[in-house]
Amino acid sequence: MEAIISECKKSSISVVKGLPKDIVQAVSEIGKNCEKKKGVYTVLTTLLYYKYLHPEQDIRLHQEKMKNGFSGRGFDTNHVTPILKKMGFPAMAESGWLTRSLEQPYPYDFNYNGAIGNLKMPFLNTLDYVQKHKERALDLLKLLLNNVYEISKANSVKIVPLKNPDGLTIEKIVDALKEHFLFQYGTHGGAKLPVLAFHAIYTCLATEVKRYENCTLAPLSSLTASDRTNKASGDIEVFKDGNVFESIEIKLDKKISAQMLRIAKDKIYKWNPKRYYILSVLGIEESEKVEIDKIVQEVARNHGCQIIINGLIATINYYLRLLVNIEAFIKNYSYAIEKDTELQKVHKDKWNSILLQIQDCSNGCAFREQK
Repeated sequence: MEAIISECKKSSISVVKGLPKDIVQAVSEIGKNCEKKKGVYTVLTTLLYYKYLHPEQDIRLHQEKMKNGFSGRGFDTNHVTPILKKMGFPAMAESGWLTRSLEQPYPYDFNYNGAIGNLKMPFLNTLDYVQKHKERALDLLKLLLNNVYEISKANSVKIVPLKNPDGLTIEKIVDALKEHFLFQYGTHGGAKLPVLAFHAIYTCLATEVKRYENCTLAPLSSLTASDRTNKASGDIEVFKDGNVFESIEIKLDKKISAQMLRIAKDKIYKWNPKRYYILSVLGIEESEKVEIDKIVQEVARNHGCQIIINGLIATINYYLRLLVNIEAFIKNYSYAIEKDTELQKVHKDKWNSILLQIQDCSNGCAFREQK
């Protein structure tokens, strides 16, 4: 699989010869939507690879409980998704089969009722074709992965570091982050920005603040993974002595509700953190404040975990004041933005623009939010 992906990273691959135009278009469409429809692309990658390895298997029978079926999810979890991640390709948190529309216990034939959206027919047509033309499985896989690579390469942006960080202040950083988080991008992915920011902050806290001595951070999970499938206590997890020490749940465009607290309570009883932060740019649902306070007090009394509800920007401001080296935070955040595969090019270009503005203001001018 790694060798196949490496070949697909070439500028062009000659695999379309003899393939019907409609199938080439179908596979290309799925590849070009690999970020928005990551589950579909991951499942198709898995099935095409499995067909290449096991030509006689009807890959439309994607569950073991189907007669003559096999475990597509297990093959994906153990072999495909880990390699996609290793090779820097977009990937689900664990498996494409954790997408509700794709996990239904029916064959992927033209009677399949899963709500796959506008990629349903390209997906089903591709599987129907490769089932009839098993010798083209590898060609279709290469075509798909090459399209995915081209999309990923288009989203690749080099973040330009600050040349002169001497004029860097907490106020400038907070203003810059507000601009980066709240800018109207017109595309998906922006909700991950504050998660990356807090991960960068906690990376600094782990080296500077006594409370976080000997703590480690869990790798960031994909934000496309639902709470049902994401095996984590929060968007960010801090571990100490092998156990969850603190969990942080971050909301960019949602108010903190009583339901969020109920979900947090379940996670607290499962993972046992000492503190559980729920942070939002928009604050709390005032009409649910009494219920929210009730849950916070109940958890503190019955479990001992302290649930901390606060504004996202205010918390960043506070944490930055704990740091001796605020330049290290900027480096960590910039690195995370550059390497993240879920962000779009526009998010990365925006951060470069903001860093340039900070550099231009190094002599003391105020950071100006761009409209």
